[in-house]
Amino acid sequence: MLEWKQKRDGATALLIKGARRVGKSTIAEEFAKNEYESYIAVDFADAPAALWEAVENISDRDNFFMQLQFIYGVQLKERKSVIIFDEIQKCPKVRQAIKYLVKDHRYDYIETGSLLSIKKNTTGIVIPSEETRLTMYPMDYEEFQWALGNDNTFPLLKKMFEERKSFGDAVARDLLRKFRLYMLIGGMPQAVETYLDTNNLAEVDAKKREIIELYLDDFEKIDPTGKASRIFKSIPAQLSKNASRFQERSIIGYTMEEEKAAELIKELEDSLTVNISFHANDPNVGLVLHADYDRYKMYLADTGLFITLAFWNHDVSDNIIYQKLLSDKLSADLGYVYENVVAQMLTANGHKLFYYTWPTENGKRKYEIDFILSQGNKICPIEVKSSGYKTHASLDAFMVKFSDRILWNYLIYTKDLRKDGSIILLPVFLTAFL
Repeated sequence: MLEWKQKRDGATALLIKGARRVGKSTIAEEFAKNEYESYIAVDFADAPAALWEAVENISDRDNFFMQLQFIYGVQLKERKSVIIFDEIQKCPKVRQAIKYLVKDHRYDYIETGSLLSIKKNTTGIVIPSEETRLTMYPMDYEEFQWALGNDNTFPLLKKMFEERKSFGDAVARDLLRKFRLYMLIGGMPQAVETYLDTNNLAEVDAKKREIIELYLDDFEKIDPTGKASRIFKSIPAQLSKNASRFQERSIIGYTMEEEKAAELIKELEDSLTVNISFHANDPNVGLVLHADYDRYKMYLADTGLFITLAFWNHDVSDNIIYQKLLSDKLSADLGYVYENVVAQMLTANGHKLFYYTWPTENGKRKYEIDFILSQGNKICPIEVKSSGYKTHASLDAFMVKFSDRILWNYLIYTKDLRKDGSIILLPVFLTAFL
């Protein structure tokens, strides 16, 4: 954000997009307090009637700015003030006007929003090109540690990763225990805040349920048939089947036209509440060029929400994942929780998600590489395991099949950092450095 302010100098507006309750409004307002002499925060989800009247005459910019200052009781200063348009998707007319507000160059502009690409939020307007776009994700593991008051661990983890050094079993167990707390709570700021205030996972779970209910309400508005909501709620069950692709037709039925079904999935992806991994038909550099957009796996954007959704019909005291994660007894059949958190961490690091499957020699089942990263002119296959690590048939077969393409082979698991031949056995918390 600071780089945008310094380098763009008002030539573009900053658009912060992200899922609901991820902290967009908070970060925008904190930035405004720290970096400008004054600011106005316009919340289109709760705007006074006078604001909507002002918007109707936004083409008269002198009058528009004057009305804003009267409505919010703030004096704007040329090139020293910023106007925040919060929940911009609720006022497409202002978003379209960004082009002219930026050209006017009196003030800086920050837009925040969710569901920004949904058709009903863009119908009839020209999306401005004068936007610098940032995507905000749930708090990553480093930010979670900051929230807990720990600024020291992460630099040490990075050093161990770079030097490929083992921690020792006792230290690794302690680090994994701390990471499991992150998995349970997740990275939604309100869930983290609730934990810090109460130290009570039942209260945290209740907060996460509130957030999920908000998402479900949004999906009902996008798709009144309820199909989007059903797809979202089915993600944990779909992953638990260990299928090689998301079976959306088993959820929404076979009567919906293929084009409409694809549009529904795209809208879910645009909501930033989910992370989608596409099948790479040819796992090579330039993975996007080889993506099969009809074959994909879907994860929740936040693993804390994932755990709550997985046991939606159970009280937190009955939530087997809470119990087993806390006691480090998560069985192999719940390993999809680790797959979800790896997907979350890779996404937060800016990676697009891709996976690869191919038939075994006898054709009776499939090998599967959970994630593939592109680094330089090579690729890095990743297999995720929640328990045992001594067998890794898929990774072994991939190494034989594509040996000339591979930079590093990673097996992400729940033990100390080790090497097994050419495979790096990586504790799951070190995914943050991939």
